Amino acid sequence: MPPDGGIEPITGPDQAGFGLRWRNAFYRVIEETSVSDALREYADGAHLTEWTGHLTTSVIRSCELLGLKAAGKGHPLDLLPQSGQEYLGLDATAFLPESAEMPSWPYPIMAFELENSRSDDRVAYSLWKVASVRTALGVVFAYRKTWDEAIALVDRMAKAVPEAYGPGVPWSVPSGSQIILAMGSRSDSEAFPWGYFKFWSYDRNVRRFEKL
Repeated sequence: MPPDGGIEPITGPDQAGFGLRWRNAFYRVIEETSVSDALREYADGAHLTEWTGHLTTSVIRSCELLGLKAAGKGHPLDLLPQSGQEYLGLDATAFLPESAEMPSWPYPIMAFELENSRSDDRVAYSLWKVASVRTALGVVFAYRKTWDEAIALVDRMAKAVPEAYGPGVPWSVPSGSQIILAMGSRSDSEAFPWGYFKFWSYDRNVRRFEKL
């Protein structure tokens, strides 16, 4: 369903509801006609390069809508001492805006991977990447032809999150971070974007992804 209300800027890493607030900002960006039309066109035609480029731009804009500074392929950022695009080998990263208290090399507050592959291992690798970064929110985009395939992937990917192996293990995800799996499927593209994108958040208590 579409987001309601205004988009509240994120001003610190200890604020609640990161995942829901980012999702609402993302929807706000892609519901714009020009963005929605371009994404639908490339999704229907399976033009992965063009699709990924437009999706990267939408992710960057969603972060900026939350008051963050973001970097990604084609979107360099000069906030850090080293200007860059795909920091830490991630498709996109977001940072709090510059302040007097900020260190020269702050941790990213959000990390994103945009995975086009149909391989489960590639999606799991992307989840491992965002889970390995010290950040408040990690998001992985993945796609399947039908929603049955997409939901089955969500169930399988719960075991790919490092913390799924048990509480207290040294490779567990930091307790303060949130991991989101953003699934897309062309099987309901007529309802784009609400029917195309659906989101699941990893629940540490039950060790599986729950619908966001």
